Amino acid sequence: MERLKNKSLYLLDMDGTIYFENELIDGAADFLKSLRDNDIDYIFMTNNSSKSSADYLKKLKALNIPADESNIFTSGQATGNYLLGLKKSPRIYLVGTESLKKELISMGIEISEDGKGDIDYVLVGYDTELTYRKLEIASGLLDDGIPFYATNPDVVCPAKNKRYLPDCATMCYMLNKATGKEPFYIGKPRKEMALSAVSYKHKKPEDAVLVGDRIYTDIACGLNAGILTVMVLSGESTVDDIEKYNIHPDIVTGSVKDLIVK
Repeated sequence: MERLKNKSLYLLDMDGTIYFENELIDGAADFLKSLRDNDIDYIFMTNNSSKSSADYLKKLKALNIPADESNIFTSGQATGNYLLGLKKSPRIYLVGTESLKKELISMGIEISEDGKGDIDYVLVGYDTELTYRKLEIASGLLDDGIPFYATNPDVVCPAKNKRYLPDCATMCYMLNKATGKEPFYIGKPRKEMALSAVSYKHKKPEDAVLVGDRIYTDIACGLNAGILTVMVLSGESTVDDIEKYNIHPDIVTGSVKDLIVK
């Protein structure tokens, strides 16, 4: 834990790290308070693209977590930035939620509702509003050679009682099996997501620590970006996953309750 001293920015996963659904993980409130009391900044950096940054801000406030827009960075935002870097004002077909659609539109991305006309990219997010029709349209576009992108490579989303729900990569798996096409994933574990958050706060990688519960996204992202990593065991990953994925966090601990700054 000595390695956490002098860190001035915490990059925090949310689902499985700070809360499950609508309940804070034990000790999370005290942990966040300890960061504020010690003038340590934090960003909630989530791969869950089913909600927009505005949705997350509402949720955090409902959980009595002090935050504003500068404290939130989602894979939806990261994906929007990435696609805009490929083409100005792209037109996409989206397999995603209404919240993600609104966020992408606000960034200057055009969304096709029916997949007809000139489509630049097929984009899949964690779609909690998934319909078979969306999969049907996406499959046709992928068969026609439209490039395939996805917001995040999470296989499952943690729920209560150590249960899990299908996440973005599981939805992409269906399309892959149907079309043979592989998506290009954006968001964690790509180093750019963490480095963008660090740069936004005018910090350097050595100033930051990344805390998350998924070894193959959260921890891999931090390691790829050269940022100190802490894997908490309150969510998806277990100690056995370290050898399974051959990804080695700098620190492993039970939950953020163990990271309270004294």
